[in-house]
Amino acid sequence: MTSVEIPYSIACALPSLTVIDITNDVSHELARNGHTDGIAYISPADETGIVRVNERETGFFEDLEDLLERLVPLDVADRERLVRFLIGPRTEQIPFRDAELCLGTWQRVLLLGFDGSSPGGWTLTAVG
Repeated sequence: MTSVEIPYSIACALPSLTVIDITNDVSHELARNGHTDGIAYISPADETGIVRVNERETGFFEDLEDLLERLVPLDVADRERLVRFLIGPRTEQIPFRDAELCLGTWQRVLLLGFDGSSPGGWTLTAVG
């Protein structure tokens, strides 16, 4: 069996939540970076995105969208800013060893966008 690695893929596209799996891209960039051990800071390139580490599981995304809609209804002015505030810091910190991200078996690096916005790119800062 042969496997093909896709650099990024859409993990979910719901009415008010878009999630892109950037794990493979981040891993390749880290390998090219030259650091072997340390901490990787992955940040969204624009102000509309948030980076999170989580399992890539459809039920989680649907539950998250439902929760956010209950907390901040879709018709609230400036909803995207309020949702980002509730979710917390925009940057994710991930340790790495031997130039590989230290993630759990099912964990993925996810770039989230809200209210129909498509999350932009991301940046990697490696310290170590």
